[in-house]
Amino acid sequence: MKLHTTNYFNTFIIVADDCPVANGEIPPVKGENKTIANIEFDMIRQNPYKYTSDDVLFQVFADKNDLVKSEYKEAREKFYSKGQPCFRASPLTKRYGWGVHFDKDGKMAIYGSETKEYEKFSKDKNLAVVKAMRSGK
Repeated sequence: MKLHTTNYFNTFIIVADDCPVANGEIPPVKGENKTIANIEFDMIRQNPYKYTSDDVLFQVFADKNDLVKSEYKEAREKFYSKGQPCFRASPLTKRYGWGVHFDKDGKMAIYGSETKEYEKFSKDKNLAVVKAMRSGK
């Protein structure tokens, strides 16, 4: 079975053109269950350069579907047997003002759009710099 990937390498995703905020914002918790943005934010912010995009997006899927660890291997293969939206479609990059840097190993960290690091990565000629997807047309 062919497995798809959402991973990027040596890449920086800048916030969407229509992102409504000027600084990186912590996604608000809504109700009892964490949102996609909450799960992504917590995983990446607490563990910079530990996870790949595939790791984070699958964990969101696992949490949202109440999977237990013993189900992960099979569920992950099934999840990536078809294409999945990449981090350019993440609420962190589209709505909450976070840029995402991927290192040479595909491990990721987030930087608020107001930070020096964001500015540096967005101008780095050694990185592929791509925009997050717009929310509207």
